[in-house]
Amino acid sequence: MMKTSIITTLLLASSAMMSAQHRADQQHLDNPDSFSMILLGDPQGYTKYDINQPLFELQTAWIADNIDNLNIKAVLCTGDIVEQNDNIIRNRNMLNQTSREMWESASRSFSRLDNVVPYIISPGNHEYGYRHAENGNTRFPEYFPIERNKKWYDCAVAAFPNRNGAESLENAAFEFHDPAWGNILVVCNEFAPRDEVLRWTADLISSDRFRNHRVVYITHSLLNERTASRTDNEGYAISPSNWGQQVWDKLIEPSSNIVLAICGHTGTPGDFEDSVAYRVDKNTSGRDVHQMMFNVQVLGGGWEGNGGDGWLRILEFMPDGRTIKVKTYSPLFGISPTTRHLAHRTAPCDRFDIVIPPLNQ
Repeated sequence: MMKTSIITTLLLASSAMMSAQHRADQQHLDNPDSFSMILLGDPQGYTKYDINQPLFELQTAWIADNIDNLNIKAVLCTGDIVEQNDNIIRNRNMLNQTSREMWESASRSFSRLDNVVPYIISPGNHEYGYRHAENGNTRFPEYFPIERNKKWYDCAVAAFPNRNGAESLENAAFEFHDPAWGNILVVCNEFAPRDEVLRWTADLISSDRFRNHRVVYITHSLLNERTASRTDNEGYAISPSNWGQQVWDKLIEPSSNIVLAICGHTGTPGDFEDSVAYRVDKNTSGRDVHQMMFNVQVLGGGWEGNGGDGWLRILEFMPDGRTIKVKTYSPLFGISPTTRHLAHRTAPCDRFDIVIPPLNQ
């Protein structure tokens, strides 16, 4: 009898401990009928140093742990998941990993999400060439074939060949449905997209199948930090190419259903406003196009710091079918009661609403 009582007590104590540990950083939606998408800024600062790599895996593990309570439909990443695409010589002044080690780190972190949630990556300049987008070669398809995440099977609806003529998720479209929001199409493009990629994207989103979808467009380079001016003439050798201003002129502005454009790429050491940007412009149909840059890799110690202090964004799509609540949060700070008070940024550039009316309004 006493033995049974002891076992029961231990089980209850263990259950209470597990309950208490689940989770120091668990987040919740403002409205239980909302859904969310999670935005990851450029992760290269995590993957280029072995000591930083667990911080990126912490982010993706946190996402997997919050799939249900945040009703996460997708994870969006602005690219630059490695520092150098194909380089075997380590420059100890800026990294301590070879390209293969960085790709393996990025792949390992995203594996937390495989068969759990679709993640959509818009490759950045660091995913091309050897070190600095000298050409269009990339190892992206090698590490991220569509077969690795069965959740892509449910939502991927179109893809366009990469610069080497290979089928790849570098240029791809993903469809989502929600009772309040209707149909949403998320489209990602390669870094400095070629004219044929922009034409493919324009033709796709204006087709009979998708012209009534609200489109979220992800491209690596679009806005500069703080000022939100558009990138232009960046000087990378990769060719042919279109920079942010040309992407706006050729694709975003003429399209009637791109309602939100997301990018990363730019940023300078300083305060948080040097790692973000936001602007709203009218397209040729007179509708607002919200444009958001989020790239926090220099937070947490600058270019050679910890990679970004774990900051990510929670995009909560409210059940009114028109409002996205943007919240900036760090699981790195959130996992400890000692630092949990630092885990939410609440300045106007960190926490705000995006209002996107349905296309028929």
